[in-house]
Amino acid sequence: MPTPSSPPATLRKPAYTDTGGSLVLPKQRPQSPSASISSLPFRSNPSISSLYASTSLAGSIRSSGASTPTTDTIPGGSTLYSDGKSGSTVANGTAGSPEVRTLIARAFAPHVGVVSSTDTEALLRERGFSGGLLELIRPYGESVSGRVTVRDSIGASRTWDDFGIRFVGLKDGLSSPRLPGSSRPSLESRSSGANGSVGSGRSKQSVDVPRLGGDVSQIEEVVDRHLNFAELRPSNPDYLSESQPDLQADSAKTSTDIPLRTVSPFYTLYLRRLLSGLPLTPHETFSHPVACVIATSSRNPAPIEEFKRLYTATNTGDDRLPQWVNNEYLRYYVLIHDEDNDDIQKSVALYEQMKRHFGLHCHLLRLRSSQCVPSDDDSTRLPISEWMTAGEELAAIHQRETSHDLEDPTPCLFESDAAAIRTFVRELVTQSIVPGMERLCAQWNEQVATRRKGLSGRLLSVGKRWGFGLSRNSSTPVPSVGSSSYDSLQGFYRPDTPEALMRKLADYAFMLRDFKLAQQTYDVLRSDFEHDKAWKYYAGANEMYLVSTMLNTPQPINKRLESIERWLEAAVHSYVHRCDAPFYALRTLLLAFEAAKARGSLSVDDAAKWPARVLAMSLTGPIGRALVMERIASCYGQHRRPGARRRKRALWSLMAADAWAERGKTVQAEQALADAKMAYGVVQQVPPELSFMIPVLQSLQERIVSGRLDALGHDEQVDEHVLEDEMPVDPIEEVVVSEELGGMRQPRRGLLATEGGGSGEMEGVPLSPVRTRSTDAMGDEGFV
Repeated sequence: MPTPSSPPATLRKPAYTDTGGSLVLPKQRPQSPSASISSLPFRSNPSISSLYASTSLAGSIRSSGASTPTTDTIPGGSTLYSDGKSGSTVANGTAGSPEVRTLIARAFAPHVGVVSSTDTEALLRERGFSGGLLELIRPYGESVSGRVTVRDSIGASRTWDDFGIRFVGLKDGLSSPRLPGSSRPSLESRSSGANGSVGSGRSKQSVDVPRLGGDVSQIEEVVDRHLNFAELRPSNPDYLSESQPDLQADSAKTSTDIPLRTVSPFYTLYLRRLLSGLPLTPHETFSHPVACVIATSSRNPAPIEEFKRLYTATNTGDDRLPQWVNNEYLRYYVLIHDEDNDDIQKSVALYEQMKRHFGLHCHLLRLRSSQCVPSDDDSTRLPISEWMTAGEELAAIHQRETSHDLEDPTPCLFESDAAAIRTFVRELVTQSIVPGMERLCAQWNEQVATRRKGLSGRLLSVGKRWGFGLSRNSSTPVPSVGSSSYDSLQGFYRPDTPEALMRKLADYAFMLRDFKLAQQTYDVLRSDFEHDKAWKYYAGANEMYLVSTMLNTPQPINKRLESIERWLEAAVHSYVHRCDAPFYALRTLLLAFEAAKARGSLSVDDAAKWPARVLAMSLTGPIGRALVMERIASCYGQHRRPGARRRKRALWSLMAADAWAERGKTVQAEQALADAKMAYGVVQQVPPELSFMIPVLQSLQERIVSGRLDALGHDEQVDEHVLEDEMPVDPIEEVVVSEELGGMRQPRRGLLATEGGGSGEMEGVPLSPVRTRSTDAMGDEGFV
């Protein structure tokens, strides 16, 4: 039977590199200048690459503000998302390392509101800070300079060098979290095209984005923009197979060839944006203000009266928070002195008058009013907030893409001003906020929590449920059956009720990193909330009780695994089915998973079930789904026994590669596929029981190459000698035994036709169904 003619070059399978290397694409034919320019995305601002530094540069560093680098001093510019004081990005931490634990602890930081007078805002706008005082001091609060000492409930002191606070607007968090699929238009819909492309005739717009997190759609969009940038300018952070130096010794002891992988920078970005801008809700008090900075400037003709007016606005006026927020938080008064135009002696006298009126919680902040430019000798860039919300980041990207100004829009300030702000933040934290929170924790623990934890408190709780209790002669009233402090119509506890105070005590203890006190208090609250049918409170108490248990318990918790799963199930079920709050269910599952991996005490199978539920419940979009798949594969890859969980790791990596390929993210798909090959081919040759996976791997690799060629606009008419000369062939040829044919399949090089396009003889090798299709079914471009 005559052999059919060789198929066109467009249908021939290209050769591949080794499994550990990157895919090498064939040479492209030269195009006209106009065609090459039209295929490029619109980049109106060259500084936009600094917005993607955390995911495009390995080991990018964010300064704490002491000497903020500019885009000229560090390749790629400043980074938005790297870790603060430690000088290393969170993405460099492996599962089980303290970086993930630190990320969780830093995410729940005390919130401090900022209210300033009109003259203060005008002074700062003249200096280039359009966001006013909040924009100026916000990045310095995220990482307090120096070490901060905190006392726990038993009086023991612990020192933290990564303690921080969140400067926010008082009403920034008043909205509802959203999941993917919401009808509200996002910033991406306002700009046309992917990869940051916008129309050339589009005018510059100012987009007012609230500083509110909890929007999974925007989180997906932010990470997608980073992934698109990685596709355009792929770097070399192979986070799937990069080993940590401090763990290589342990890996060698286990006699396994599978290296420990670092956390994906895109997953770290996803998790950080998920925990940024916590919404202001009744069921948890993390985003409730622990203090408020009230500021005015020396330009004001009556500063004392202005302070009183601003205080009244936060207490009973327009800045008053909802009734379920405890309004008795600390007020901290700041007088901003204009160094260039005002008299310092007059400001000092006014500062002394402030302390007589308002107490010791006052500060004199001396700033220069003249405009600072990058060419000044002592100028420094304002650090970019690493805990900005996804909406803010999208607005920053949109602003730079549509701006025709080639300069970096990040404002500058004098080094003397930066030092003054750091001093102000440190005094605020160490002399006012932390001591005040410690005092309130001790007070609430003694007056409320201790009574509830003791025998009398438990008897009172039982009497509250079943209608019996203390005798008639007792001074303590016995609650009636079914009595509750919970307002079921409005859905919250009043801030002065014991349940609300205990929840605030637990949250304060968690923010001060006293996880033991937080764990004990959450445990007491769970039963009270369940009895009152306050389901969102009940879910939140179970969530934080689980996380605080993971972060606190020193001993292994394998014996308590059933209890942990029960707490997790209670939280997720209540969030999803009773409260219609899937965002918090997503946060619960990811926090529990990361806290468990940070401990390293749970088994791999038990820990991997929790992010798998995220996929089963469709709590994320397509980007988050692929990232979670990678994280599950990484979880199985941490099993330190030779060959243990190898197939599961490879399966989840394959699923992640397929998900990335569907989204056109060929760089990420290639890395996930390489990880799957590493898992399947740990030994010298592929085991016979895994030979059935070779066609699957090859098919997926073909999809990745095809997707990358489509993205690059590759010319379909590629000469065969280009593939022969430029594409290296695997040193070890794959030979698969075919049970049906009883023969051997030839190597890839043998499948290529002879040079010149003649009919190549392929003896003993059946043609693929695609190759045997009639050429009459082909279109003009050579496709079916």
